[in-house]
Amino acid sequence: MFEKPPFSKDQEDKIVTAIKAAEKNTSGEIKIHIEQHCKADAYTKAVEIFEKLKMTATEQRNGVLIFVAMKDKKLAIIGDKGINEKVPENFWQQTKNLMIGHFKEGRIADGIVEGIDDAGLQLQKYFPYQKNDENELSDDISYGENQ
Repeated sequence: MFEKPPFSKDQEDKIVTAIKAAEKNTSGEIKIHIEQHCKADAYTKAVEIFEKLKMTATEQRNGVLIFVAMKDKKLAIIGDKGINEKVPENFWQQTKNLMIGHFKEGRIADGIVEGIDDAGLQLQKYFPYQKNDENELSDDISYGENQ
């Protein structure tokens, strides 16, 4: 586990608030997962976390995971099957680039918030909000082990 929380309470609140705001405009589900280390390839680890968090359980298979390994400076964004069937290859590259710009300045929480905002805008095009939409995944940040 983390020696100390990676985010202040205020930063954590801003991240969760960004998730809730982004999901008001899309039926897509956004999840943030934070770990200290990632010895494997970030994408491979993100796929493992995606399954562990049961993100494939959404009705439209439109969950998105933003995975960040803080100390190893690794990032991956993956979408579920429903998203991947509709979007072009490298769909998340713009979102990653926005986040990395903040990360390079040491503003991890700001980068995550901007990534969430951009992911929400991208999802809105393919998965607009629907009246009967339910929040299928927790908006809380998920934290992993010290791996």
